[in-house]
Amino acid sequence: MKRRSRTDAIFKWLTIIFATAVVFLAVLFFYELGTGSSLTLRSGFSFITGSKWDPVGNVFGVLPMLYGSLVTSAIALVIGVPISLGVAIFLSELAPHRVRSPFSFVVEMLAAVPSVVYGLWGLFVLAPVLRDDVYPVLRTYLGFLPIFQSSSTQLPGVSIMTAGIILAIMIIPIVSSISRDALLAVPDSQREAAYALGATKSEAIRISVLSYARSGIFASIFLGLGRAFGETIAVTMVIGNTPLITGSLFSPGYTLASLIANEFTEATTPVYISALVEAGLVLLTVVFLTNIAARVLISRLVKNREAASYL
Repeated sequence: MKRRSRTDAIFKWLTIIFATAVVFLAVLFFYELGTGSSLTLRSGFSFITGSKWDPVGNVFGVLPMLYGSLVTSAIALVIGVPISLGVAIFLSELAPHRVRSPFSFVVEMLAAVPSVVYGLWGLFVLAPVLRDDVYPVLRTYLGFLPIFQSSSTQLPGVSIMTAGIILAIMIIPIVSSISRDALLAVPDSQREAAYALGATKSEAIRISVLSYARSGIFASIFLGLGRAFGETIAVTMVIGNTPLITGSLFSPGYTLASLIANEFTEATTPVYISALVEAGLVLLTVVFLTNIAARVLISRLVKNREAASYL
């Protein structure tokens, strides 16, 4: 009995150490980025609100890069989330058992494809197709919208829109896999209750299954957002790497992650290095705050669902 108690105590302290190590790493990331960017942190919010990036003149503003990161992530969610939910619903509710496993394997395999492969495919395959066949159609029929307007007659293949589409493809495996697991975790009693009330298959999925699994679905969406916001190599290869704030999605852009990847090897002065480290701090802070918002939203959804179960 004493040996068992000793083993339990050792196991408990090991798990505590491992959990504490994760928290320590998170705090260490912020500390190192904060100390490494001390030279440019003195400028305050001008680093975030500034639009000029001039290492020669020691003027650093990341607003265009922050804008590019937010816009490309938004495009990825607008395109990728509906497709991901469709894949998840098909695999969990509609697919025959003989095809469910192969399809699930293919979806999960896409998550293992390296980012540079997505970038190469986007640069040499997707970008020319979008430039020649898709973007002209969007400009012709939706050109009255500012986001689909362009000042040049020849549309570029590398643009904010192309980067957003690449990110949408990259987040589909993550969002669809987690959403599928959330849907599979829904008790069969939820479906049976909907069928007992005369609901059709689609109505049962929409009213009973999706509403019950919405916390898991929201979690998958925010994880996809984190992946899209922090993606580096694939976006760097297809976005154009031009620090601009423009209303057109056909224009080239820049992201925080691309900025760090492109210019870190060129940083030769302490202030230049500090600016790039602070860009990493801004990137980490945005992702951290997004995850906090996701946790708050999911906890509220869970509480509302538990409260509704008592009505």
